[in-house]
Amino acid sequence: MKYTQKEFNAELMDHIENTELALIDLIESLTNPYKAIFEKKKINVEAEFYKEGNHPFEPGYRSAISVGISDASGELIDIHTVTIWECERSLLGMPISINIPGSRIIGDFLDESMEEIQAELTEFMKDQVEDENEAKP
Repeated sequence: MKYTQKEFNAELMDHIENTELALIDLIESLTNPYKAIFEKKKINVEAEFYKEGNHPFEPGYRSAISVGISDASGELIDIHTVTIWECERSLLGMPISINIPGSRIIGDFLDESMEEIQAELTEFMKDQVEDENEAKP
């Protein structure tokens, strides 16, 4: 969901922060049961929360969660990323990095519910287990 700078307020800030915290908890609770399954198959599952920038309402801020699957040697097999909030400056709909007169600051917030994200990440991990089973004769 897109937000303009005029819509940036304390309520939105709280919503962003609460969603970030909830998704950190979610990825931990989702990946823990799969770690043992992946370990048996000699593949690794890594989940992390990351953010760039200092303040959610400043251009360049981005927060996301990602779940990565790698083989025993550490080579990345697949990764799934869900962006929570991204703030950028744009001019005529195109992202820009400098403040040009007429440019606007916009934010893009996650459109999915927690249940949808949970289902999406669970399916991603289940698919990785199934793909690994199909790959071996």
